[in-house]
Amino acid sequence: MIEEAVKNFLNVEVDSFEGLVVEYALQKHATAIIRGLRAVSDFEYELQMALMNRKLADEVITVFLMPHEKYVYLDSTIVKEVAGFGGDVNNFVPPFVLAKLKEKLESLRRKK
Repeated sequence: MIEEAVKNFLNVEVDSFEGLVVEYALQKHATAIIRGLRAVSDFEYELQMALMNRKLADEVITVFLMPHEKYVYLDSTIVKEVAGFGGDVNNFVPPFVLAKLKEKLESLRRKK
């Protein structure tokens, strides 16, 4: 789904890894790790991780980005829960994600 979401961005590469993100960044010759912050609780965890990453590789910085305030409360758990109870999540996910979510929910309902 991530590949589908970024397919129109020619300068974006989707990849996966195992291990420490800072080691992956070094392997890819990246100079920054971009992280999103929604709430103060996110900041506490992300700050700890950023400081540890700095200790492991001080040449890789962490940059925090904040979402628009209309998205601060959103996360995948909330979207899945609302959709699971039949709520409309059209405004929160791209159409292809909505289709996959509906498929998954229908599959779970059939198993009951």
